[in-house]
Amino acid sequence: MDKLFVIKIGGNVIDHPGALDAFLKDFAAIEAPRILVHGGGKIATRLGDQLGIESKYVQGRRITDDAAIDLVTMVYGGLVNKKIVAALQAKGCNAIGLTGADGNCIPADKRPVGAIDYGWVGDVHPSRVHTPVLRALLDAGLVPVLAPLTHDGAGHILNTNADTIASAVAVALAASHAVRLIYCFEKRGVLEDLDREDSVISLIDRVGYARLLADGKLADGIIPKIDNAFAAIDAGVKEVLIGDARDLRVNVTDRVSGTLIVP
Repeated sequence: MDKLFVIKIGGNVIDHPGALDAFLKDFAAIEAPRILVHGGGKIATRLGDQLGIESKYVQGRRITDDAAIDLVTMVYGGLVNKKIVAALQAKGCNAIGLTGADGNCIPADKRPVGAIDYGWVGDVHPSRVHTPVLRALLDAGLVPVLAPLTHDGAGHILNTNADTIASAVAVALAASHAVRLIYCFEKRGVLEDLDREDSVISLIDRVGYARLLADGKLADGIIPKIDNAFAAIDAGVKEVLIGDARDLRVNVTDRVSGTLIVP
């Protein structure tokens, strides 16, 4: 199988132009098929404030009402996505920006209303990712850049978590590619000691993960990422890496500096 990198970059990098430019330079230099999934950062909140659209959150998650979905569609699918695509073109990377509605590549289901009504928020399942479109773009030498937006098939754009999109795309393409899913964030990897950046755990398998949990060595915030990583591996993804955006070049090689999650 051909190798494929599905790389997710978060808001902490998108919010800082210098950090984003350095990351995109490294991303453009990767000599292998790749897909970039980006978050939205705080730009939507800032522009919403300017437009008089209040941002509402519950447990850190945006409530996407009618005004908010218009806002994030403009910002994520327009401003952020196209700036990234233009920057990649300037670096010699022939990127193409997409939302999940383009080419019907990522249909989703509107999240049901429960104790919280999240509004126009979409939940994605890997089985619904339209892989022929993504494979055709890759085969044509294009680099898909996916905004964190999907659609419900009834004309509505849905705000969708970028981590979830990256995982769903990686799982969907694992049938045709040897996929390494890379989550880039602000730490060097999963740390055994949060106060020491040099305490990166280079490899975690299920046995090691159970031991780390039993010893209480993992911060609560990293546990969902690792759980999602194992879920992706169970569904066919070859490897999942959690690492620093600044280490991307080495993390697409066999000598990774982040944390590699394996079966």
